[in-house]
Amino acid sequence: MRIGIMGLGRIGAFHTATLAGLDSVDSLVVTDPVAATVAAVTERFGATAADSPEALLAAGVDGVVIAAATDAHPELILAAVKAGIPVFCEKPVARGVEESLKVLRAVEGSGVEVHIGYNRRFDAGFMAARRAVVSGELGALHTVRSTTLDPAPPPAAYVATSGGIFRDCSVHDFDIVRWVTGREVVEVYATGGNRGAEYIRAAGDVDTASALLTLDDGTIAVISNSRHNARGHDVRLELHGMKDSIAVGLEDKLPLRSVEPGAGFPAGVPHTFFMDRFADAYRAELTAFTEVVAGTRTSPCTVADAVEASRIADACTLSLHEHRPVRLEEVRA
Repeated sequence: MRIGIMGLGRIGAFHTATLAGLDSVDSLVVTDPVAATVAAVTERFGATAADSPEALLAAGVDGVVIAAATDAHPELILAAVKAGIPVFCEKPVARGVEESLKVLRAVEGSGVEVHIGYNRRFDAGFMAARRAVVSGELGALHTVRSTTLDPAPPPAAYVATSGGIFRDCSVHDFDIVRWVTGREVVEVYATGGNRGAEYIRAAGDVDTASALLTLDDGTIAVISNSRHNARGHDVRLELHGMKDSIAVGLEDKLPLRSVEPGAGFPAGVPHTFFMDRFADAYRAELTAFTEVVAGTRTSPCTVADAVEASRIADACTLSLHEHRPVRLEEVRA
């Protein structure tokens, strides 16, 4: 198949390399506002350059991968859907829920599959956790803990436009909690603080945050996030049930140091970058998208899924600023 890629920044270039290595992908068409970037990618992967998104959509592509800036996501998704071309788009669908809902309404009933990129759904550990919940082997869940700790904060320019830590970081935790448990969030309480990177405070954001989520069956989910985890990139999930407890991310590259006498775990070199931590998941995610393009499966993460994760992020942001619990109904358009 012939796949188009819109946006060749860090994640776009990574996706290009992944797609170029898939047996099901015969050719690539790429576009990006930076001509030098396009030239480098076309030379490296033998891709065809398109001078605009419109030209790419007219180049006979079977599917489109959108890795452009967030503000461009709605327009590019809708253009591809209008052209009848299946879409993979990195999260989020749009900067806010209201605009995301406009995209959702346009996509619904179009007959065109749209796959939003929440890569943890394709990580082996998270998939095993979901199977454990679905099978009932854990019994009824009572507590979920989801952790995302980055080794260093993103640049000031990113923070200024990201919408805040709950919308650009915690949203991965929100999505995976929904997906693994199969439950919906009904209420949140969020808090946060600033321990460094003054430009984060200046942008009205926090660099460390926690959220307490109440799910619709009474399960409690605890979310922990930080921009400052000097030991590495730490992503974990714990599921505690009436019959058993399991964890994702407890492996030798876990960036956490035990001080228990005689403890040798974890023994590996810590993860320091999300692309390393989730390299296999990204490959599985794009492989799944090629199956969507081929018509052998439906979208494994829909626009509706992404909108719900964004709603939770909005509720947490409101809770943080108003110092109170927020019901999800308050942020439902």
